[in-house]
Amino acid sequence: MSLSRTSAAQPVPRHYVAYRTATPLTLDGHLDEPAWQAAPWTDAFTNIEGDRRPAPRFHTRAKMLWDDAYFYVAATLEEPHLWATLTERDAVIFHDNDFEVFIDPDGDTHLYYEIELNALGTVWDLLLVRPYRDGGPPLDAWDIRSLRLGLHLDGTLNDPSDTDRGWTVELALPWEALREAAPGDRPPQPGATWRVNFSRVQWHTDVVDGRYVKRTDPATGRPLPEDNWVWSPQGVIDMHRPERWGFVLFSDRIAGTGTTPFVPDPNERVKDALRHLHEAQRAHFRTHGRYADDLAALGADTLRVDGLAFTPTLYVTPTLYEITAPGFDGATVHIRHDGRVWVEKP
Repeated sequence: MSLSRTSAAQPVPRHYVAYRTATPLTLDGHLDEPAWQAAPWTDAFTNIEGDRRPAPRFHTRAKMLWDDAYFYVAATLEEPHLWATLTERDAVIFHDNDFEVFIDPDGDTHLYYEIELNALGTVWDLLLVRPYRDGGPPLDAWDIRSLRLGLHLDGTLNDPSDTDRGWTVELALPWEALREAAPGDRPPQPGATWRVNFSRVQWHTDVVDGRYVKRTDPATGRPLPEDNWVWSPQGVIDMHRPERWGFVLFSDRIAGTGTTPFVPDPNERVKDALRHLHEAQRAHFRTHGRYADDLAALGADTLRVDGLAFTPTLYVTPTLYEITAPGFDGATVHIRHDGRVWVEKP
């Protein structure tokens, strides 16, 4: 199996280097502290499906910082019509226009976080045991109790009589909460890389009787589909594919004192190759009612990644399986029947 051939249409995940802040941040949505001023912006958000779909109507971008207590996220969202309705915590916030954060600390695609908020500052935070494709479930009762949040609205909320400019989000996510799914049950060490993505849900609205309402399809009477704009494109309308999120490298440099290069981990390419075998195993199970016990039946007894050949090993029981492959730098890469993928290093 050649990874370059099988994954040609899949967008390449974006990356970002998060620098440290040496001073506390005031969460007010203004981003005027020196650390925020020095932190780089991400690329502008794009359509969730990538460049093959229309570009976003409004500009969005984000930046990140960290210290010993928090992972900081900020975003600016261009918005001519500030609108939000939901006020109850853990309501399904994407029924409003929203900003969303997704974090997978160890990159195994399981046990990851989702945080959503609207322009009222209403939060929905949840822990996903597995992606929905692998059976979930989402744990709505999980809350970041020490979450800190700041908003700045550049305009008037829920007032169609004027034109607004946008809103700014500022979040402080405590390591005390995020370490639950992190390697070693601790905050990231300098040089660690986590998988992160950001999403913006944007509905089409009209003004009816002086109020914003979702625009409907005349044929069905239902709201038009929402737009989904993201930092790192997913390739499909599905945020719950953590393997397609961006990479965030945590640098020990103070923001503004220099730069740290981002160096991709070649074992991520081996992970991708094993995911293709995983999808082939699932297809085999749907067709035959059992997992293949021979990699040749999946069309690949050898993986070729970046010009190098790797020979995977398959372990199968009637209801479970695991595939392993040697990776780069002496690592071993694993994937199992429920989609979890991980790397063991010597």
